[in-house]
Amino acid sequence: MALAILHGAAALAEGWPRTIAHDGGSLTLDTPPVRIVSTSPSLTGTLLAIDAPVVSTAAAVQGPLTDDSGFFRQWADIARARGLDVLYPNLSFDIEALIVADPDLVIVSETGGDSALAYVPEIEALGFPVLVLNYGVNSWEQLATTLGQATGHEDDAAAIIAAFAERAAEARARIPDQEGTASIVSYNFFGTYGISKPEGVQARVLADMGFTVTGVPEGMQGMIQQSREFDFLSHENLPAAVTGDTVFLLAADETDVRAFLNDPVLANLPAVRSGRVYPLGKTSFRIDYYSGLAMIDAVEAEFAH
Repeated sequence: MALAILHGAAALAEGWPRTIAHDGGSLTLDTPPVRIVSTSPSLTGTLLAIDAPVVSTAAAVQGPLTDDSGFFRQWADIARARGLDVLYPNLSFDIEALIVADPDLVIVSETGGDSALAYVPEIEALGFPVLVLNYGVNSWEQLATTLGQATGHEDDAAAIIAAFAERAAEARARIPDQEGTASIVSYNFFGTYGISKPEGVQARVLADMGFTVTGVPEGMQGMIQQSREFDFLSHENLPAAVTGDTVFLLAADETDVRAFLNDPVLANLPAVRSGRVYPLGKTSFRIDYYSGLAMIDAVEAEFAH
């Protein structure tokens, strides 16, 4: 009893209980969570980056973007070093696995293929607090700030945000001023083709490094098939949509660059004719602290003095 009283007093002294505004409304937590589970691999990296007490995460379908456990490659080594468990595999929501994990905070994505939003009422009915975040419209820095508030790791969130900004500024100082514009292209990524919006998360990282990112021309808005951070079009409409003097390929390596340069549909693009097509790295499909740093490294390697 005495220990519980001391713990409660310490929590109150440090600003608990606290109410966190999130994409699902607001959530009040009496004390800092100590057993967090993530139903969204896209958000797990940020939890790891701020050193939050995440104990398990949903795993993605195994493929080139993951390790053998379905952990995204940009944070898989950190997850293993911290003993992170797989909550359930293949993004197949499993309420029984969540019950066994017995979390005091559940992280849910509002959007994307790893969203468990439809199951939030079921999770909350079991008494588990839920924090809903949208990585489609919020930067990883915004997500880190909210997660820091929810976990008591505000200082860790502020520290990685500052470190990331410093790293981007360092890279920018080594990159010559760039003339013209740049397009970020999702090229044949799981069979889709898209152009980043200028406000997209990858675009913001490039902007921090001195690039001016351009999106789909206004006159092509009627050809967009789907729109989130990227505007998706048909392969045939891609040449008219790519207006940048330089092209950066999402989730790509040099093999993907060669495929882009050898695509006859794209042969007349100025960036193709000038050979100004560069990979952002395989982990750039989803930007968190770890994949963002890897993206900065990839761009710096191509453009630095």
